[in-house]
Formats: sequence, structure tokens, C-alpha cells
Amino acid sequence: MALFRALSCRATEIRQLSPVGTIFARQLSEVTNLKDVLSKKVPAEQEKVKAFRKEFGATKVGDVTVDMMYGGMRGIKGLVTETSVLDPDEGIRFRGYSIPECQKMLPKAPGGNEPLPEGLFWLLVTGDVPTDAQVAWLSKEWANRAGLPSHVVTMLNNFPTNLHPMSQFSAAITALNAESKFAKAYSEGVHKSKYWNYVYEDSMDLIAKLPVIAAAIYRNMYRDGQGLGAIDTSKDWSHNFSTMLGYDNPEFIELMRLYLTIHSDHEGGNVSAHTVHLVGSALSDPYLSFAAGINGLAGPLHGLANQEVLVFLTKAQKELGGDFSDEKLKDFIWNTLKSGQVVPGYGHAVLRKTDPRYSCQREFCQKHLPDDKLFKLVSQLYKLVPPILMETGKVKNPWPNVDAHSGVILQYYGLKEMNYYTVLFGVSRALGTLASLIWDRALGLPIERPKRAALRKFPIYLGVRDRVVHKN
Repeated sequence: MALFRALSCRATEIRQLSPVGTIFARQLSEVTNLKDVLSKKVPAEQEKVKAFRKEFGATKVGDVTVDMMYGGMRGIKGLVTETSVLDPDEGIRFRGYSIPECQKMLPKAPGGNEPLPEGLFWLLVTGDVPTDAQVAWLSKEWANRAGLPSHVVTMLNNFPTNLHPMSQFSAAITALNAESKFAKAYSEGVHKSKYWNYVYEDSMDLIAKLPVIAAAIYRNMYRDGQGLGAIDTSKDWSHNFSTMLGYDNPEFIELMRLYLTIHSDHEGGNVSAHTVHLVGSALSDPYLSFAAGINGLAGPLHGLANQEVLVFLTKAQKELGGDFSDEKLKDFIWNTLKSGQVVPGYGHAVLRKTDPRYSCQREFCQKHLPDDKLFKLVSQLYKLVPPILMETGKVKNPWPNVDAHSGVILQYYGLKEMNYYTVLFGVSRALGTLASLIWDRALGLPIERPKRAALRKFPIYLGVRDRVVHKN
């Protein structure tokens, strides 16, 4: 760990701007076109990575144990993620900035208090905190790219209502592959140094269209196919998404701005982010890569977890019959654990403290819905669950993660269709995964192919190419 932190510090030193670089950054802050900014940054970042690899390319950053291999590869350092880092004690940091810092620094809508997701995307892609003008450009750019091709509209309107929203979401994203500028350029023999240009274009198009796809699915399934209405190019991404869903409450729109920001990125090793990176490493276009990530997000151990929390809360309300005394609730929690089940929304593979994404949602609730019964129940669980989990002696992290809270707020504002919640998560997750995918191609990262090992009790067999070799 000490070596890893030393390498991280050295990487930061290499990336620090010189006085000339500071002037350069100031000049870029006046440019509102994101691609123009990237065009200036990519060559410099390529050289920094080249220099870093030259100096540290042979340095070992950790050991791999058999338990790690059988335990989901947890703890194995095998990826580079430029956009965010998940610190066990501090939580997620977007390009080095914590969630509270992003809430303060990132541009907001007129009269709003929550950060705009456009600002976070700019930060993730460039590493720079954007100006109001840069975010306004991005809002308008996405609004202008939001139209869906007719074949995707027809597809969405013909899905059966018993097809899960995430299945519809994934299928529609896959169908957008026909619009891929990267796939077209690749088939025409574009030089690999230009791959990132086309991945950028596809990513911008896809992010712009995701709210339209998501809103169409929601309207078709839960609102009898009522029309979406037109995109307002003067409004931000979250505002348009909210109104297309059919929600024009200013508080709900603010919630969407916060929700879409904090769910966007969570380092590269989680299922959805890693899947997008992995599939993209085969030079699949952003549509196919992101659709693959969405299929991973649909799993109950990943994006469906907030739904599991609401099921748990509903069960508690039913069994306790309105008696939510601490003693009754403790008994319910213990009975859940003793039956071999878990308390959903608590614990995390990396975090060792309360998830900052949980905390900022809790603060939103304390401000806007302090007397809501479901929020009070969540607050009570926040007080009771961690000590109980600690008492079992089996839990490293007894604290709540983001899923313990997100569904509760959506319920309050009337979006009660739990099967749909992961689609919202998916719209947000595009910001982080596609920002990373742009840089994957800009840095020329190769196809991902970890080495396998065929392990037996004793002796250990290590797979080498297509044969198995005995190792004493």
C-alpha cells in the first residue's frame, strides 16, 4: 500500500501544471466547445502517461493471493481509472474532488443548489472544473443531439409491457449502434490515433439520447404511452429528463440533478464500469460497450440494490404494523440476519465509512422532506443497523451505501415504480463510463486479457497459453 501511494503521489507530480501550463489552462477555460478542449489536452496526457510508464513500467503494485482470485478479484490492482478513485475512508472522489466539494464548485442551474451533471461530465473528461458558459454549451449540445432515429422509436413503442425496463433500455441502446460514427470510421480504416474523436462523438450522442429513451420506456410502461413533449434547448439535461418523465416539480428536478451527478462514476472496477471498459477494449463502439455495462448494472447485486432496500422497508412496515419502536425494529433486523438474509443497502466492498452518496441524499431529505415516514424509518435504521452488524463480528463495513437511501426519495416525489429505478442509475452511469471510454481510446489502451490460472488443492497448476504446466 505504501508503494502504491508513493506511485500515486509521483503520478500527481508528473501531472502538475507548470506556470506555462497554468496559462494554458486559463486559456482553455475560455473555450466552451468540449471537443476543442480535449483536442488540446489529449497530446499532453499521452506524453505524461508515456513518461510515467517509462519510469515505473516495471514496478510491482501488489501481490495476488488465491483468496483474491476465488473472491471476485477484490483487492487486485489491475486497472487504471483516470476519472475517479474510491477511497475506503473518504469515499468517491471525482478527479480528486469529493462529493461535498463538487456540490460547492460545480455550476448550478439558475436558482438551483445542486450541481449540474453536465459540469461533472466536463470535470470527468477534462480534469478541469468547468465555467458556467462551458456547462451551458454542453446543456445545449446535448439538447440538440437528443433526437432518436425512427427505428429506435418504433422499437420502443412495440416492446411488450412485461419486458423489464432495463431489458428495454439495453436493447434500445444496442439498436443505436446503427448510428455509430466510430464503427463507420473504423470500417473505413481511420488511423488509431483518431479513434478518440469518434468515440467522443458517439458518447456525446448517446448521453444526449439516453434521457429520451429512458423517458419513453417510463411513459410506455407506466403512463399509457403519453407523449414525451419537446426538448427545450434552453434547459439543462436533468430538467429536460424530468419533464419528459412527467415531473415538473422544481424539487424533483433538483433531486435529479443531484442523483444523476452522484451515481455517475465509482472507479473502474465495479461491474458496469469495468464491463464498458472491457467490451470497449475490443474496439466495440460506445453503444455496444455501454449496453453491455447496462446488462451488468441490471443485476441485483449492483444496480438493483436500491430496489432491494425498498422491498426490505416495505416488509418491515408490514410485519411491524406501524410499531417502529427501537426494540421492535432491532428484533426485525436480527430475525432477518438469523434467517440467512442481509440488510440491503448496508456494507460495501471497498468503503469503510458511511457512503458520501448516502450522506448527501440524507441532507437533501433533511432539507426537503424531514417529516416523511419512510425517511424517518431510514434514519432509524441508520442508527440501529451498524451496531447490530458490528455485533455479529462478520461485517467489515456496517455503514450504509448509496442504495440505502436513493429509492426512498424517489418514492416521496411520486416515482414509485421500483423496477424503473435502475434505468435512472443507468442514465447517470453513462457519464463516468463514457468519459473513461474516451480516454481509453485517446491513450491507446489495448484489449484487456487477464491471465487465467487453473488452481487445484496441491500442487498448484498455472495455465500457460493453451497448456497446463506443473509448478513445484
